[in-house]
Amino acid sequence: MKEKGSIALFQYWNHLRDGRLAPKRSEVEPADIKSLLADTFILERDTRGEAVFRLAGTRLCAYYGRELKGFSFPSLWREKDQRLVSRLMQGVFDQKSVLLMTYEGFSRNGRSNKFELLALPLDGGAENQRCLGIISTADKPFWLGADPIADALIDTIRVIDPDKEPMFLKNRPAIDVPSLVPAEFDPPETISALGRVRRIRHLVVLDGGRHE
Repeated sequence: MKEKGSIALFQYWNHLRDGRLAPKRSEVEPADIKSLLADTFILERDTRGEAVFRLAGTRLCAYYGRELKGFSFPSLWREKDQRLVSRLMQGVFDQKSVLLMTYEGFSRNGRSNKFELLALPLDGGAENQRCLGIISTADKPFWLGADPIADALIDTIRVIDPDKEPMFLKNRPAIDVPSLVPAEFDPPETISALGRVRRIRHLVVLDGGRHE
């Protein structure tokens, strides 16, 4: 986790959950993370079991050149990565795992930029599953927001259980959110193997997920 926005949102979420698997959706106060809102999103599970955007920040929508509300979350990635993204989101919804991902986004005109994505589970009950997340980038080239991202490829994935990894934020200073300037594989096997390290092509999946 490198981006300040990701670290700040994780710390806010971790404070809200206060030892629980996840905080309730009603506990998230937009005013508390107002400097992050342009980059944040909320996902929900639709009737097909797919993760779709319920809300998306203005900057995210600008990156992709469209209103993201209602769109499939896995559809942001190239087809060969979509099944994996879908399975990973099932882990966030069902196992209350934390997902950290880096990926490369490609614009309509062939430009590219690196992004970091953090997805955090929310407790909405079995019938109202939600996820809070943020997409950040250290580089903001002149074209970003004008030349829409149309495709993406995953670089790295880490699935985390914060309770089992107390050193996760070691050497990460606390960040005051208001001070931030807005600025082929078998997916089921991947999820079931979260208790150990697995290398899948260029991906590394580490300990995470929670099994009741």
